[in-house]
Amino acid sequence: MSGRRWTSRDVAALAGVSVATVSYVMNGRMGDRIPSTTRERVLSAARQLGYSPNRSAQSLRRQKTEQVCLVVDSIGVPVIDQLARDLHAAADEAGYGLITMVVGSAERAAKTIDLLHQRIADGAVIAPSNVTRFREEDLVELARGGLPLVAMDNVVRPIGFDVVRAPERDACGDAMDHLLTTGHRRIAFLGHHEEVNDLDARAKSERIGAYLAALQRHGLETDESLIVEGADDRVAGYRAAADLLRRPDRPDAIFAASARSAISAVWAARDAGLTIPDDVAVVGCGNLPETEITRPPLSTVGPPTTEDFTEVSRLLFERVLTKEPPPEREITNPWVFVPRGSA
Repeated sequence: MSGRRWTSRDVAALAGVSVATVSYVMNGRMGDRIPSTTRERVLSAARQLGYSPNRSAQSLRRQKTEQVCLVVDSIGVPVIDQLARDLHAAADEAGYGLITMVVGSAERAAKTIDLLHQRIADGAVIAPSNVTRFREEDLVELARGGLPLVAMDNVVRPIGFDVVRAPERDACGDAMDHLLTTGHRRIAFLGHHEEVNDLDARAKSERIGAYLAALQRHGLETDESLIVEGADDRVAGYRAAADLLRRPDRPDAIFAASARSAISAVWAARDAGLTIPDDVAVVGCGNLPETEITRPPLSTVGPPTTEDFTEVSRLLFERVLTKEPPPEREITNPWVFVPRGSA
């Protein structure tokens, strides 16, 4: 065909259908209500003409982007990967796309708030984070502006948006109590960069908070030299654990703020010729499926079952797809301590 820019009217004329039918087919609407033969005629006509919908124009007409946003602290984290997969599945079913924004600093958080106010998406999920990036008032203002929102957070209140909580502190305290009552006295904390190095982040972290409270509860002083960063990825976790275990006054247990770094600590201990849990016990946070296949299986703190975020997706799209938003909802799924062979 020529270099002319073809429209939906041209596709409709070639396919012998209405413009509305072309719109339904090209946007994935109406599902099985359009016969497969009709759908194929429309798609064939569109291919012949080289036609594709003008998404920008559609968004302006509808005042919709047909996108939802996932706001995360980092990528490559198994729990975030699963959240993204579940949101993608829900978005596909609703005919929406999913964009991901990585917010690793206060500056990026502020920029993200601005972009969400500008409606780069029709709704958003704020993923769980080791460091609280968004103030409650930021989320309230977004909701008041009409943005459908689900916050996965243990602190903010549901004011115009939904909140999904996964309280960690009690389960982390149970894990520390287990280590301490089984005779461990030099317990290292392998934490994320900010919760170890930033006083404000440390004060907000449930994991390090439970660690410090347990030491105090059992009458032990805090040894700051045993609080090190390394929970952000596997390599950092291995190196930090190896450094700890080379010390002449090495710890007799490691409480790791992520499952990935705990698994790396198991490898570091084995490479150092140490026996788990006799020489050093290891506990991680996250309860990833692979924690069950380490040798020995890893004791963890985390959700009682495999992470499933279909409920988060349902909450978001119930807000996105309805004209009258539902009242605020709050769901709480506490973490539990799962003792296994490593502690």
